[in-house]
Amino acid sequence: MKKNIIITGAGRGIGRATALLAASQGNQVYAISRTIDDLKGIENIQPFSVDLTNPDAIASFCKELATTGVLIDVLINNAGKLENIPFKETAFDVFESVFKVNVFGLAELTRQLLPMINPKGHVVNISSMGGVQGSSKFPGLAAYSSSKGAVITLTELLAEEFKETGPAFNALAFGAVQTEMLEEAFPGYEAPLSAAEMGSYLLNFALTAHQFYNGKVLPVSSGTP
Repeated sequence: MKKNIIITGAGRGIGRATALLAASQGNQVYAISRTIDDLKGIENIQPFSVDLTNPDAIASFCKELATTGVLIDVLINNAGKLENIPFKETAFDVFESVFKVNVFGLAELTRQLLPMINPKGHVVNISSMGGVQGSSKFPGLAAYSSSKGAVITLTELLAEEFKETGPAFNALAFGAVQTEMLEEAFPGYEAPLSAAEMGSYLLNFALTAHQFYNGKVLPVSSGTP
């Protein structure tokens, strides 16, 4: 059965791979990205250029989507900002810019979309192994990993708040995946998994796992992190 799926950060990396796979399976994908030119003209993909750091842009998108009467089955909050900067150089504006995408934008988009999400639907928040308590931590990722820790706690809280009404909320804590974002932050590093491989796992999880999980944080890593 065709599902209506929203994916943020769909312009490249895991988000794009997930969007393309979902669309190829006949699902209707609402793909959110800052740049959408490469997503135009693809069957079953409707791209939207939305700045997730701007509450007005989020509100405008949600208002436009609401006029269509669509019921969203899956929301994948995948968009993320990664900065590799020594903590002594991580000024207020760096923390702010990272949290605006990874936490504030995620929370605001989810909040405004809730009236349009199927009560039996699934919200999947993408975290990171770096945000998991007790996992290996790496210098330079103070802003990024702490923001991903916030995503984990937010997911648990939302699952509790909506456990009687739905939808389900779960988080996936990804390890290293070979994406443009990773290459920009860690030039030359070779991750054990490709964006397409992780996208396939993510889509299957988003479509099926809420039958088994709610409020859970699942590590998805074949290495360290």
